[in-house]
Amino acid sequence: MRVLIIEDDRAMVELLRKGLEEENHVVSAAYDGVSGLDVGESHHFDVVVLDWMLPEMDGLQVARRLRANDRPVPILMLTARDAIPDVVKGLNAGADDYLTKPFSFAEFLARLGALARRPQTVAARVLEVGDLTLDLQARRVFRGRREIRLTRTEYRLLEFLMERSGRIVSRRSITEAVWGFDATVEGNTLDAFVRLLRGKVDHGHSPKLIHTARGLGYYLRPEAEE
Repeated sequence: MRVLIIEDDRAMVELLRKGLEEENHVVSAAYDGVSGLDVGESHHFDVVVLDWMLPEMDGLQVARRLRANDRPVPILMLTARDAIPDVVKGLNAGADDYLTKPFSFAEFLARLGALARRPQTVAARVLEVGDLTLDLQARRVFRGRREIRLTRTEYRLLEFLMERSGRIVSRRSITEAVWGFDATVEGNTLDAFVRLLRGKVDHGHSPKLIHTARGLGYYLRPEAEE
Protein backbone atom coordinates (compact mmCIF):
# COMPACT_ATOMS: atom_id res chain seq x y z
CA MET A 1 0.00 0.00 0.00
CA ARG A 2 1.34 3.44 -0.94
CA VAL A 3 0.53 6.01 1.74
CA LEU A 4 0.89 9.80 1.70
CA ILE A 5 1.00 11.45 5.14
CA ILE A 6 0.30 15.20 5.17
CA GLU A 7 1.12 16.28 8.72
CA ASP A 8 3.21 19.13 10.14
CA ASP A 9 4.19 17.24 13.31
CA ARG A 10 7.40 15.63 12.08
CA ALA A 11 7.75 13.41 15.15
CA MET A 12 4.31 11.93 14.49
CA VAL A 13 5.14 11.48 10.80
CA GLU A 14 8.26 9.50 11.65
CA LEU A 15 6.40 7.31 14.15
CA LEU A 16 3.69 6.53 11.59
CA ARG A 17 6.27 6.02 8.84
CA LYS A 18 8.24 3.55 10.97
CA GLY A 19 5.14 1.55 11.86
CA LEU A 20 3.82 1.48 8.29
CA GLU A 21 7.15 0.52 6.76
CA GLU A 22 7.41 -2.35 9.23
CA GLU A 23 4.08 -3.52 7.77
CA ASN A 24 5.60 -3.42 4.25
CA HIS A 25 3.93 -0.20 3.11
CA VAL A 26 5.58 2.61 1.12
CA VAL A 27 5.31 5.97 2.88
CA SER A 28 5.78 9.50 1.56
CA ALA A 29 5.31 12.67 3.59
CA ALA A 30 4.54 16.36 3.17
CA TYR A 31 4.57 18.87 6.01
CA ASP A 32 2.19 21.60 4.87
CA GLY A 33 -1.05 21.78 2.94
CA VAL A 34 0.29 23.29 -0.27
CA SER A 35 3.09 20.72 -0.61
CA GLY A 36 0.71 17.92 0.34
CA LEU A 37 -1.80 18.92 -2.32
CA ASP A 38 0.93 19.13 -4.96
CA VAL A 39 2.26 15.67 -4.10
CA GLY A 40 -1.24 14.19 -3.87
CA GLU A 41 -2.10 15.48 -7.33
CA SER A 42 1.22 14.48 -8.90
CA HIS A 43 1.61 10.90 -7.64
CA HIS A 44 -0.52 7.81 -7.15
CA PHE A 45 -1.33 6.77 -3.57
CA ASP A 46 -3.65 4.14 -2.15
CA VAL A 47 -4.50 6.25 0.92
CA VAL A 48 -3.88 9.82 2.08
CA VAL A 49 -3.51 10.52 5.81
CA LEU A 50 -4.43 14.18 6.22
CA ASP A 51 -4.08 16.38 9.30
CA TRP A 52 -6.72 19.07 9.74
CA MET A 53 -4.51 21.86 11.14
CA LEU A 54 -1.76 22.48 8.59
CA PRO A 55 0.33 25.53 7.64
CA GLU A 56 -0.19 27.19 4.26
CA MET A 57 -3.49 25.37 3.56
CA ASP A 58 -5.58 23.45 6.09
CA GLY A 59 -6.70 19.85 5.69
CA LEU A 60 -10.25 20.77 4.75
CA GLN A 61 -9.00 22.83 1.83
CA VAL A 62 -6.64 20.06 0.72
CA ALA A 63 -9.45 17.49 0.80
CA ARG A 64 -11.80 19.76 -1.16
CA ARG A 65 -9.13 20.45 -3.80
CA LEU A 66 -8.32 16.76 -4.21
CA ARG A 67 -12.00 15.98 -4.69
CA ALA A 68 -12.52 18.93 -7.03
CA ASN A 69 -9.73 17.55 -9.19
CA ASP A 70 -11.41 14.13 -9.30
CA ARG A 71 -8.85 12.39 -7.10
CA PRO A 72 -10.67 9.27 -5.83
CA VAL A 73 -7.93 8.35 -3.33
CA PRO A 74 -9.36 7.49 0.13
CA ILE A 75 -8.62 10.15 2.77
CA LEU A 76 -8.23 9.50 6.49
CA MET A 77 -8.39 12.80 8.37
CA LEU A 78 -6.51 13.23 11.66
CA THR A 79 -7.44 15.91 14.16
CA ALA A 80 -7.80 16.74 17.82
CA ARG A 81 -11.30 18.11 17.09
CA ASP A 82 -13.81 15.48 18.19
CA ALA A 83 -17.07 17.47 18.30
CA ILE A 84 -19.79 16.11 16.01
CA PRO A 85 -20.02 19.34 13.93
CA ASP A 86 -16.27 19.10 13.26
CA VAL A 87 -16.53 15.44 12.23
CA VAL A 88 -19.37 16.31 9.85
CA LYS A 89 -17.39 19.23 8.42
CA GLY A 90 -14.40 16.98 7.75
CA LEU A 91 -16.46 14.28 6.06
CA ASN A 92 -18.34 16.84 3.97
CA ALA A 93 -15.02 18.26 2.80
CA GLY A 94 -14.18 14.93 1.21
CA ALA A 95 -12.63 12.79 3.94
CA ASP A 96 -13.68 9.13 3.94
CA ASP A 97 -12.88 8.49 7.61
CA TYR A 98 -11.98 10.48 10.69
CA LEU A 99 -9.57 9.66 13.53
CA THR A 100 -9.13 11.89 16.57
CA LYS A 101 -5.81 12.37 18.34
CA PRO A 102 -4.43 10.69 20.34
CA PHE A 103 -5.04 7.29 18.74
CA SER A 104 -3.55 3.81 18.86
CA PHE A 105 -1.42 2.63 15.95
CA ALA A 106 -3.45 -0.59 15.78
CA GLU A 107 -6.66 1.37 15.15
CA PHE A 108 -4.88 3.66 12.69
CA LEU A 109 -3.59 0.68 10.72
CA ALA A 110 -6.98 -1.04 10.72
CA ARG A 111 -8.72 2.08 9.42
CA LEU A 112 -6.12 2.53 6.68
CA GLY A 113 -6.55 -1.07 5.60
CA ALA A 114 -10.33 -0.71 5.48
CA LEU A 115 -10.07 2.45 3.37
CA ALA A 116 -7.55 0.91 0.97
CA ARG A 117 -9.83 -2.06 0.38
CA ARG A 118 -12.89 0.00 -0.56
CA PRO A 119 -11.94 0.81 -4.18
CA GLN A 120 -10.80 -2.78 -4.71
CA THR A 121 -14.03 -4.52 -3.74
CA VAL A 122 -14.94 -5.13 -7.36
CA ALA A 123 -11.38 -5.32 -8.66
CA ALA A 124 -9.41 -8.45 -9.38
CA ARG A 125 -7.48 -9.72 -6.38
CA VAL A 126 -5.00 -11.62 -8.53
CA LEU A 127 -2.65 -10.09 -11.11
CA GLU A 128 -1.59 -12.28 -14.04
CA VAL A 129 1.06 -11.89 -16.73
CA GLY A 130 1.55 -15.07 -18.74
CA ASP A 131 2.01 -17.87 -16.21
CA LEU A 132 3.09 -15.41 -13.50
CA THR A 133 0.44 -14.73 -10.84
CA LEU A 134 0.43 -12.43 -7.84
CA ASP A 135 -2.23 -12.87 -5.15
CA LEU A 136 -2.82 -9.41 -3.68
CA GLN A 137 -4.70 -10.73 -0.65
CA ALA A 138 -2.29 -13.49 0.36
CA ARG A 139 0.77 -11.63 -0.96
CA ARG A 140 2.01 -14.78 -2.71
CA VAL A 141 3.66 -15.06 -6.13
CA PHE A 142 3.73 -18.09 -8.45
CA ARG A 143 5.41 -18.82 -11.79
CA GLY A 144 3.38 -21.72 -13.08
CA ARG A 145 3.00 -24.02 -10.07
CA ARG A 146 6.21 -22.91 -8.37
CA GLU A 147 5.92 -20.35 -5.58
CA ILE A 148 8.46 -17.53 -5.67
CA ARG A 149 9.72 -16.10 -2.39
CA LEU A 150 10.31 -12.36 -2.61
CA THR A 151 11.61 -9.72 -0.24
CA ARG A 152 9.37 -6.76 0.58
CA THR A 153 11.06 -4.52 -1.97
CA GLU A 154 11.05 -7.19 -4.68
CA TYR A 155 7.34 -7.77 -4.07
CA ARG A 156 6.52 -4.05 -4.35
CA LEU A 157 8.56 -3.79 -7.53
CA LEU A 158 6.86 -6.79 -9.13
CA GLU A 159 3.38 -5.65 -8.10
CA PHE A 160 3.96 -2.20 -9.61
CA LEU A 161 5.20 -3.65 -12.90
CA MET A 162 2.41 -6.24 -13.10
CA GLU A 163 -0.24 -3.56 -12.55
CA ARG A 164 1.15 -1.90 -15.69
CA SER A 165 1.72 -5.01 -17.78
CA GLY A 166 2.63 -4.29 -21.39
CA ARG A 167 3.50 -0.64 -20.72
CA ILE A 168 6.95 0.84 -20.34
CA VAL A 169 7.30 2.27 -16.84
CA SER A 170 9.86 5.01 -16.31
CA ARG A 171 12.68 4.55 -13.84
CA ARG A 172 11.48 7.57 -11.89
CA SER A 173 7.91 6.22 -11.58
CA ILE A 174 9.20 2.87 -10.35
CA THR A 175 11.53 4.46 -7.80
CA GLU A 176 8.81 6.73 -6.43
CA ALA A 177 6.30 3.88 -6.17
CA VAL A 178 8.64 1.36 -4.56
CA TRP A 179 10.70 3.59 -2.25
CA GLY A 180 8.55 6.74 -1.96
CA PHE A 181 8.74 10.02 -3.86
CA ASP A 182 10.88 11.66 -1.14
CA ALA A 183 13.33 8.78 -0.77
CA THR A 184 16.96 9.10 -1.86
CA VAL A 185 17.72 6.09 -4.05
CA GLU A 186 20.82 5.58 -6.16
CA GLY A 187 20.17 4.80 -9.83
CA ASN A 188 21.95 1.47 -9.68
CA THR A 189 19.80 0.37 -6.73
CA LEU A 190 16.80 -0.07 -9.02
CA ASP A 191 18.90 -1.99 -11.54
CA ALA A 192 20.18 -4.26 -8.78
CA PHE A 193 16.65 -5.10 -7.62
CA VAL A 194 15.50 -5.74 -11.18
CA ARG A 195 18.38 -8.21 -11.59
CA LEU A 196 17.40 -9.95 -8.36
CA LEU A 197 13.76 -10.09 -9.46
CA ARG A 198 14.70 -11.47 -12.87
CA GLY A 199 16.74 -14.18 -11.18
CA LYS A 200 13.65 -15.31 -9.27
CA VAL A 201 10.92 -14.72 -11.84
CA ASP A 202 12.59 -15.52 -15.17
CA HIS A 203 15.43 -17.91 -14.37
CA GLY A 204 14.64 -21.34 -15.80
CA HIS A 205 11.44 -20.15 -17.46
CA SER A 206 10.45 -19.26 -20.99
CA PRO A 207 9.45 -16.80 -22.20
CA LYS A 208 11.21 -14.12 -20.17
CA LEU A 209 8.75 -11.61 -18.73
CA ILE A 210 10.82 -8.72 -17.38
CA HIS A 211 12.22 -6.52 -20.15
CA THR A 212 14.35 -3.39 -20.34
CA ALA A 213 13.42 -0.36 -22.41
CA ARG A 214 16.88 1.13 -22.75
CA GLY A 215 17.07 4.73 -21.61
CA LEU A 216 13.42 4.63 -20.49
CA GLY A 217 12.67 2.02 -17.87
CA TYR A 218 11.28 -1.50 -17.55
CA TYR A 219 8.15 -3.43 -18.46
CA LEU A 220 6.50 -6.84 -18.14
CA ARG A 221 5.19 -8.63 -21.19
CA PRO A 222 4.21 -12.28 -21.65
CA GLU A 223 5.75 -12.51 -25.12
CA ALA A 224 9.46 -12.95 -25.75
CA GLU A 225 11.43 -9.73 -26.05
CA GLU A 226 11.87 -8.58 -29.64
